[in-house]
Amino acid sequence: MSNLTVDKEAFHRRMKRLYTHWKNASGDDSFAKIDAMIVAVGVDEEVIYSKSTSLQTWLFGYELTDTIMVLCEEKVLFLASKKKADFLKQVEVGKENENGIPPITLLIRDKGDKDKTNFEKLMEAVKTSKNGKTIGEFSKDRFPGDFMDQWRAVLEKAGLDKIDVSATTAYLLAPKEESELTLVKKSSLVTCTVFSKYYREQVMEIVDADKKVKHFKLADGIEESITNKKFTQGVDPALIEMCYPPIIQSGGNYSLKFSVVSDKNNLHFGIITCAFGTRYKSYCSNIVRTLMVDPPQAVQDNYEFLLGVEEDVISKLQHGVRLSDVYTNAVKAVKAKRPELVEHLTKNFGFAMGIEFREGSLLIGGKTSAMARKGMVFNVNVGLADLQNKEAKEEQGKKYALFIGDTVIVNEGEPATVITPVKKRVKHVGIFLKDEDESGDEDEVNGAAGPVLLGRGKRSAVLDNKLRNEMTSEEKRRQHQVELGARLNEEARQRLSQQNSRESSEKSVKSTVSYKSRSLIPKEPEVTGLQLFVDRKYETVILPIFGIPVPFYIATIKNISQSIEGDYTYLRLNFHHPGSAMGRETTFSNPEATFLKEVTYRSTNLKEPGEAAAPSSNLNTAFRLIKDVQKKFKTREAEEREMEGIVKQDKLIINSNKGNPKLKDLYIRPNIVQKRISGTLEAHTNGFRCNFRYRTSFAQFSVRFCRFIYGSFFSADLRRCVATRWTSCTTTSSMRSSSRATAR
Repeated sequence: MSNLTVDKEAFHRRMKRLYTHWKNASGDDSFAKIDAMIVAVGVDEEVIYSKSTSLQTWLFGYELTDTIMVLCEEKVLFLASKKKADFLKQVEVGKENENGIPPITLLIRDKGDKDKTNFEKLMEAVKTSKNGKTIGEFSKDRFPGDFMDQWRAVLEKAGLDKIDVSATTAYLLAPKEESELTLVKKSSLVTCTVFSKYYREQVMEIVDADKKVKHFKLADGIEESITNKKFTQGVDPALIEMCYPPIIQSGGNYSLKFSVVSDKNNLHFGIITCAFGTRYKSYCSNIVRTLMVDPPQAVQDNYEFLLGVEEDVISKLQHGVRLSDVYTNAVKAVKAKRPELVEHLTKNFGFAMGIEFREGSLLIGGKTSAMARKGMVFNVNVGLADLQNKEAKEEQGKKYALFIGDTVIVNEGEPATVITPVKKRVKHVGIFLKDEDESGDEDEVNGAAGPVLLGRGKRSAVLDNKLRNEMTSEEKRRQHQVELGARLNEEARQRLSQQNSRESSEKSVKSTVSYKSRSLIPKEPEVTGLQLFVDRKYETVILPIFGIPVPFYIATIKNISQSIEGDYTYLRLNFHHPGSAMGRETTFSNPEATFLKEVTYRSTNLKEPGEAAAPSSNLNTAFRLIKDVQKKFKTREAEEREMEGIVKQDKLIINSNKGNPKLKDLYIRPNIVQKRISGTLEAHTNGFRCNFRYRTSFAQFSVRFCRFIYGSFFSADLRRCVATRWTSCTTTSSMRSSSRATAR
């Protein structure tokens, strides 16, 4: 963690804010009842959101696992590993209070006595803070692990009273600073871009082409899209993640909650709800939209009304307004205008969010007495569930739901600001399908007044299907041949145009990174003792350079040599670099970087008394292992080059029926053996098999039906052969090519 830095000003400002609130707390505020506050964070990869990690992220910008923070009246104590303690030294203050913060004491973990002494120091600090009887904690945060179990045992033995301070801490963290709002806005920008440029386009394409796509597949596509720089412009894709798995629902199965998952049903072309959100540097945003395919007027009216309810909630959500009042006013408006829809409304109209996606103590509901404050970020979402569509022709479309949601920022004296401004009127979320046989005059008359079409204004798949059904078999065959001919001509044109540059086309550059993280570097004695070490698992050579063990992937080493001169052994390593003979054919990801050209190590051959081996034995061992690893690496690279272009096929299912179709006296081009010989072509359950026998040699060639690109039929009149082309496939004689079977 030596390369990580803390925003000291932000830490001091936020820690002071926490202590000021604690000092001024009174009444029912849980902070007024505690003598000390304890935040213990363990290791649990399944926990995404927790108050403990949120508080750490808010203070430091990072999560610190296996770390205990104790906030006392006159001191702050941290118990952590040495690396984390070094990281925390950046915010360590002096003996006396600085910036309104008590002095910070750092304790380094001692695994020898299982931190018994450190725990005693922490408990002594707790008992001397105010009355020393009551501690504040986050009761839902119970991390696993021996370290956390031992700490909980110490607390239980002390017999201290415990108070949950989760709600108070959430309210303290809810108003965002300007720097935090900037991160939320960037997160919202990514969310909106993914929705507009990926999800909506995908749904339009699926509906237009009449495809069958499962909900979870569409949701997986949304998750993958955030790794594409096309949808994350302006932010680092490595710092973007999903708040939760995207939720796609349609076909009568709706649950307007964020705890459900997308099911395996196919997307139904009716009412489609979508909810997803992204996190940027741990700050969340969210969007909820409903797309409608050919919605009847009654559904459109309900949607427009729900849109008005959301706008009413956003307008009432201002600084100093109770969240319960926002909810009550919206429900009263629904009762006054559409009383039959009250029972279909969602139980709450959203919640506060930030580092945590959903803050349960700050719901926009009837029982939340907390007031909205300037700078708070809310996910406002309203929905209508279990509605009936009487005009639906399919069973799946008879029951539907509507769901709308946005990320907003609370202002003072004016409505909240929406930071997910994706258009959501009916004309923007409605997909209206029209047949091509509709008259142009009708479009001209109704085009101005009617809703704007989402998509190309027609359903091509339906029209094409009608045309196909009206054709005879011969017409279908001819049309298909024309399509194949056009495709062949286009591919030939592209192949010829790219012929000159084909040889110089660059292959994908393989990564030369040995370890993706520092934790993977071996902790062997040779590494810590600054000797040469060969990691055969990761094909890496670790060399001591300027007192630091530096890993080099085996592909970066050009050659290695060893020599003995007098009492010393020399080991020389040459590396690939821009400008070298081999390097001219190698693509470097960053050619402007500083490259190591060569390095030489010298070690004595003389063994000192008491030594098991001479120091030069390390160089001898390294030389031998590097040669072995290089040999295996080059062998594997050669095999990969040889296997390039080979297509994996399913296992051929042999048809045991003797009457299966066969062609005799068949020749294959190019020859798969040295001499041109004839063979037999057999048709089996899932592919062809060609058998060729010449004297004592035997060869087989098999290709699956799914590997065929084209099948062209030529009449035998005045022709000597029939040609069939297929993609690369595997043969028993290790031949691979785009082949042509020829039969007389």
